[in-house]
Amino acid sequence: MSSSETERSSGADSSAEQPGALPAVAPQLRALRRQASLTLEAAARAAGLSPAHLSRLETGQRQPSLPMLLALARIYGTTVSELLGETVAGRDAVVRAADMEPTTAGGWTYWQAGASGRGMQALRVHVPHGSQGDIVRVHPGEEWLHVLRGRLRLRLGDTTHRLAPGDSAHFDSLTPHRIAAEDHDGVELLFVHTLLQSPTATLCLGPTPGETP
Repeated sequence: MSSSETERSSGADSSAEQPGALPAVAPQLRALRRQASLTLEAAARAAGLSPAHLSRLETGQRQPSLPMLLALARIYGTTVSELLGETVAGRDAVVRAADMEPTTAGGWTYWQAGASGRGMQALRVHVPHGSQGDIVRVHPGEEWLHVLRGRLRLRLGDTTHRLAPGDSAHFDSLTPHRIAAEDHDGVELLFVHTLLQSPTATLCLGPTPGETP
């Protein structure tokens, strides 16, 4: 562990979510980062966060949004469910609807649609209208999404696509991309992404609107 690593929090954020919105992820976040042999500064830089913000996540003073969880899961080479400390029964080929428990993070709601320990992570996601639509993501791997309900605005590089129910997109995640729900009721997606094989691979995730990273 680098002696330059700063573990101190810079204080509670006035825009922090109420505690209890997610399982207690702070100890798991810190343990996975240390297991990946990443300093606070290196992990924060890979996730597009400031060390102070990641420190607040690790000390439980702030709850991460779903995009942040996805970013950190990719960096640490794990899944969102494992990052949250959830247990997934076995590695069965079939995932029953009754076994999918919803989790809310940063306004997004998601359900695990696949087992852990795989090279891809499958989720069913509900993205509310106006939720973090200006966050630009760039990271190694591939993503596939399929619109189940509502209309989605997907920006890939300099091109904007509007997807209706039944439409899909499959793209290289190194292409700068962002998504937003066009309908006030939000949009529901099937979402599959590859997990990083190297915990030190670069990923850039923009800050939540109105927040200084």
